Amino acid sequence: MEPVERARSAGQQARVVGQSAVASIRRSVSERLADLIRSDPEWAAQAAEFGLIDRTWLDDPSGRPFRTAPPAEVVERFLARTSERRPSVLASMGLNALQAFSLVGAPADEDASPVEVTVMFTDLEGFTRYTADYGDEAAVAVVAEHQRQVGPIVRSRGGRIVKRMGDGLMMCFPTPESAVLAALELVEDVEVPLRMRAGIHIGEAVVTHDDILGHAVNVAARITEEAPAGVVLVSVEVREAVRSEIDGVLQGARFSRARRHRLKGLDPMSLCRVERGA
Repeated sequence: MEPVERARSAGQQARVVGQSAVASIRRSVSERLADLIRSDPEWAAQAAEFGLIDRTWLDDPSGRPFRTAPPAEVVERFLARTSERRPSVLASMGLNALQAFSLVGAPADEDASPVEVTVMFTDLEGFTRYTADYGDEAAVAVVAEHQRQVGPIVRSRGGRIVKRMGDGLMMCFPTPESAVLAALELVEDVEVPLRMRAGIHIGEAVVTHDDILGHAVNVAARITEEAPAGVVLVSVEVREAVRSEIDGVLQGARFSRARRHRLKGLDPMSLCRVERGA
């Protein structure tokens, strides 16, 4: 080997060794920082909800990004939490929630183009009957408490509540993994008199600041209608996307065997239940 080639090879090896050393240091620092944040569960939950840290990183800090939410989304999450828990604060400043959200800014709808998105719908079992039995005031209280509990869970997984439709919600998530984990938490941990169900699908849709438009949205809505109370039901596309993304089984979730379902207005498709798993 010529002297010039030997020098070049040595330089490349030195760079590889240096990069490996830096990566090792970063992993070590990341893991120690995650341990520090986890030592205060309340602060960790709030930081994840606002997007200051990514909850998936907090669970496994070795090889994941520290934060995925852009600054504007962090502000939007803060406003969402404020409107849920302290609506009088916005009102005292002459703002309502929609006006506050508009200050964050969003691309013009005409500039939006289809992107892959994970869509989730939820609703409450027997809400119409509950309203008839207990009255409108009680029903409104249930919906308010339901939405107050749902918001932090959705945001902590990087999701966004796009629409509130009576007792139902439409949400989007950055990954199918985050949507599945959020759905399991929602059906298990949200405590209101009525049980929740959730349906999830992944596909292309046009995402705007206040809506999601596309076939994937319609499919997710129909899947939710098919789900029994207390159940998370997903399309096989979601299951396969999760497996592809994490190269195996999703920790904390177990997918049932796929079964064919006839959904209103759609061709028959295969759906899976999701349950807590190792």
